[in-house]
Amino acid sequence: MKKINEQRINRANSILVTLLLSAVIITSGCKEEGPAEKTGKKLDQAIENSNEIIDEKVDALKQSIDTKEEAMEKQSETVGELIDDAAITAKAKAAMMTDPLVNAFNIDVATVQGVVKLNGAVTNQQIIDRVLEIVRATPGVKSVENHLVVSTGDLR
Repeated sequence: MKKINEQRINRANSILVTLLLSAVIITSGCKEEGPAEKTGKKLDQAIENSNEIIDEKVDALKQSIDTKEEAMEKQSETVGELIDDAAITAKAKAAMMTDPLVNAFNIDVATVQGVVKLNGAVTNQQIIDRVLEIVRATPGVKSVENHLVVSTGDLR
């Protein structure tokens, strides 16, 4: 009976040793990265890199949009100035045409950024003075450049 007990103890010890060795092998295998872990890490890194690239592209697009918005604002200001200048020119010319002293057909009117430039020939200084008075009274006029001359020729 003692021999049977020894055999059982030896068998139990063998099983115990086998289990312990299996546990050691399994746990040591867990410390090493397998293909799935390596793939997971590579995937995580690729996602992180992609997010960084996306953030950079979004920032670049925002900057591009801001630049284009600024350009459009400047362009609309320019268009607005052109419209304002055309309105000033039209108002000044219309006011001159309604004045009985002024022959507006002999006077060129051009406006750039609110500065009215007058060119042409008139019959006397009194007409030049009246034209300057009319133009200066026109809304939106910042200043007047007078290039009108008195001519003794026929100015019909």
